[in-house]
Amino acid sequence: MRYLARREHSRAELHSKLLPHVQEGEDLDAVLDELEKRNWLSDARATTQWVDAKRGRFGTQRIAHELRQKGIPENLISDALPQLKETELESASQVWQRKFGIQPQDSKEKAKQIRFLQSRGFSMDVIFKLLRAAESGDDGP
Repeated sequence: MRYLARREHSRAELHSKLLPHVQEGEDLDAVLDELEKRNWLSDARATTQWVDAKRGRFGTQRIAHELRQKGIPENLISDALPQLKETELESASQVWQRKFGIQPQDSKEKAKQIRFLQSRGFSMDVIFKLLRAAESGDDGP
């Protein structure tokens, strides 16, 4: 209960955290089923919380990867992707403004900015749209 009181967890994540504490004869899956039945454990809520917490700092690819690592089912990830993609350019612009704020002066600086945005999980088409907008003097989208 202490884990769930802090933040939402996926079933797989909570399973891996509780597994070392399970003693012989205890049924961890039955406990997790009961938590889901009482609506105390929800992969959908965990997905929503994680997406909302990360969307301002990371791109769609990175968020989807982290959700997969947390054991979120693919159907919930695919449901979250369309709304993430809608705001990805805006998020990339905010991240770029905080980190750089000025257009790249040469190809070395441009490559550095591209690598940074890629490491944050933004797609190449979003990165190039953002940098084209910066080069044209719009300071982002």
